[in-house]
Amino acid sequence: MVPKKRIDEILDTYDPDDITIATLCSHSSLQIFHGARKMGFKTLGLTIKHDTKYYDAFPLAKPDEIIKYKDFEDMEARVDELYEKNVIIIPHGSFVEYMGPKRFEDYEVPVYCNRSVLQWESNRDMERQWLTSAGINMPRIFTDAREITEPVMVKYHGAKGGMGYFIAKDYPDFKMSIDNSMPYSIQEYCLGTRYYLHFFYSPFKDDGYKLKRGGSLEMLSIDRRDESNIDEMYKLGSIEDAKRHGLYPSFVVTGNTPAVIRESLLPKAFTMAENAVERSYELFGGMWGPFCLETVVNDKLEFKVFEISTRIVADTIPFISGSPYADLIYPGLSTGGRIAMEIRDSIKNGHLKDLMT
Repeated sequence: MVPKKRIDEILDTYDPDDITIATLCSHSSLQIFHGARKMGFKTLGLTIKHDTKYYDAFPLAKPDEIIKYKDFEDMEARVDELYEKNVIIIPHGSFVEYMGPKRFEDYEVPVYCNRSVLQWESNRDMERQWLTSAGINMPRIFTDAREITEPVMVKYHGAKGGMGYFIAKDYPDFKMSIDNSMPYSIQEYCLGTRYYLHFFYSPFKDDGYKLKRGGSLEMLSIDRRDESNIDEMYKLGSIEDAKRHGLYPSFVVTGNTPAVIRESLLPKAFTMAENAVERSYELFGGMWGPFCLETVVNDKLEFKVFEISTRIVADTIPFISGSPYADLIYPGLSTGGRIAMEIRDSIKNGHLKDLMT
């Protein structure tokens, strides 16, 4: 991983009054650029093979400039261009996935996040250690597939966007679908309603929902996911009937739907998020900025967290103009705007280096 000292040296050469917010042209970039522009920052899109013409359709979210690279090696070799523009990178899921976690950890450009969180998020065992040690309830794990006697969710390590998942109801069903060349985990299938809770932690904000270690926790929005092809498979009858015709369920995320939860669940949601943040500082130096708890709520109104995403998630895109929750804190502000606000305030208050790795 690029040493923190090296990032601080780069930041020392920057003009704090001329910062440029940059990200990869994909995922949630529209929201990131739109939010950055609202906070007065210049914006820069980074692309390799992505089509960027669609930005012309959304002028308020179109980056001021786009740099096209041949490949990620070219991107790494041309970091001096980014230094000249005083660039701060906003990571999102596609940026890290396409570049690769190890390469992203070594990318010598200031990034708004703690890069140490990547290994804790991407490794299912480490993620589980983090969340369960924070007192968060997670789905039960099966260590031996031969013990499967009830529906389970099988996830390959590093699965993103709903790809790399399948449901098995017993051991023969598992054997029919598994790819043993890839590491995987087996979780109980939790029946209930899935909600994706979008939080933001500011280490330096001194009002609002305060944490023991200081700082403030905010809930900015909640969504549910539209997934192909599982959302429409019921129209074909049972899943077993579909399998007999060679049609297998998949969970590829194709869109997102705004949601709210009943107010009595909010204290539980905040407690889980608070505990995840507090434990992150004990394990790897902290998680700040946006993160998402991916949850199921059962008919006893109990949460189970099946995953955590430690960056801005694409699920926040429906809330570019605010949400029922964000509007009670910052009317009309998106998660992308909240990131830019935090960077703006950290420059003003002398905390910029504390938020960059």
